[in-house]
Amino acid sequence: MIGLKSKRINSNKLFKKAYKLAFESKTKDKPWNEIFNLWLEAALNEHIRAQFYVGTCYDFGLGVEKNIQKAFDWYMKAALKGKMEAQYNIGFFYHNGELVEQDHEKAIYWYSLAANQGDTEAQRDLGYCYVYGYGVEQDYETAFYWYKKAASKNDSKALYNIGLCYEYGDGVRQSNRWAKHYFTKASALKHRKATYKLKKYSN
Repeated sequence: MIGLKSKRINSNKLFKKAYKLAFESKTKDKPWNEIFNLWLEAALNEHIRAQFYVGTCYDFGLGVEKNIQKAFDWYMKAALKGKMEAQYNIGFFYHNGELVEQDHEKAIYWYSLAANQGDTEAQRDLGYCYVYGYGVEQDYETAFYWYKKAASKNDSKALYNIGLCYEYGDGVRQSNRWAKHYFTKASALKHRKATYKLKKYSN
């Protein structure tokens, strides 16, 4: 038990040191090789957040050669232990058929786990799946529910999608007033399609 506790403390120190170098340092040129190695050591000692960030490093080639298979494997390690961002990423792989065979039902499974933990992107993309019936039965009301969850955190895509729901009456009573309201909010966050949609309501 003492050994495990010592490993956890050491892993936390390694993780925090790397995190500071990556995200809290004002230096433009980050020492990604050092950051990756610190996270990797922590990840190998079962540090969940470090496992997610090791996946990110492999995903984007930060401090290590880009390797999507290794990125997926590390995301999966973290996802299985409940890391919501990793769960979303696994869902994204399955939704798009990147690296793995496209499987919308598996995408829904992982998106749902992340969305129920509060992951904004997962909530928005889960709504998208319900609109188009990807991996689930098409359900506009459930789609609207998840869009609202993401929109409450000012996700521009979710705000735009809610605008569409009101414009076409999908899952909610049709309302040009509310469509304009949500397109305006999305446009303020630089969503181009929302800005284009607003021209229709300003004429």
